Amino acid sequence: MSDRVTPQPDQPDPHPERPGSAGEHVLQDALGTSDRAERFLADQMCDRLVPAMQEFVARMSMAFVATSDAHGECDSTLRAGPPGFLRVLDDRHLAWPEYRGNGVMASLGNITENPHVGLLMVDFTDELIGLHVNGSARLVDDVLMRSAHPDLPEESVPGRRADVWVEVTVEEAYIHCRKHIPRMVPVDRNRPWGTDDVRRKGGDHFGVAGARRAEARAARPGAEQGAGDPHAAAGAGAGASSGE
Repeated sequence: MSDRVTPQPDQPDPHPERPGSAGEHVLQDALGTSDRAERFLADQMCDRLVPAMQEFVARMSMAFVATSDAHGECDSTLRAGPPGFLRVLDDRHLAWPEYRGNGVMASLGNITENPHVGLLMVDFTDELIGLHVNGSARLVDDVLMRSAHPDLPEESVPGRRADVWVEVTVEEAYIHCRKHIPRMVPVDRNRPWGTDDVRRKGGDHFGVAGARRAEARAARPGAEQGAGDPHAAAGAGAGASSGE
């Protein structure tokens, strides 16, 4: 068994006729789940957004987004907005606006190198169900997106005005089962869209900046003993940014 779970990028596909990757098919055979997987794929896998999926996407206020660069280095992130920020363009396409963030452009940069994306949307409050959407993404300028889809609403909140959109062509859409999804209760929150206020963004919640400052002080000639303790600095940094 151990040799079958070792990463093998060029392994032959034992079931090329099935949806999914060679790795999936190898493990389905090895772990005896092939029949279960085939039933799921036959019943639930779509290559488009059926009407119930379109309605689900339209009322979501967040989605988890997975991307990777040309070398396969991965990134996962959260995109959120008011219900409807995820726009169903038709049964094969959806899109969302990119709001102002930290400026790193991790997800968008990955998409410019590798268009494959994986989305997960979850209803944590009512139906306790999720929807996976996998596909190919491209970046679209706001002006071009609005010229192609003039029904897009004009955004009045500065932090939600998009310079660019991510448009996804759907290749796979399927359910995420409810049995392990926790129920959550929504709470009204005044979200500071687009803010650059460090405290409102979370500050140094995990103490990284504090630890690095402490390390830099310790590396300087004549640094006081104990000034380089990253744990003490991290605790101080986290306490200073405990909330909005």
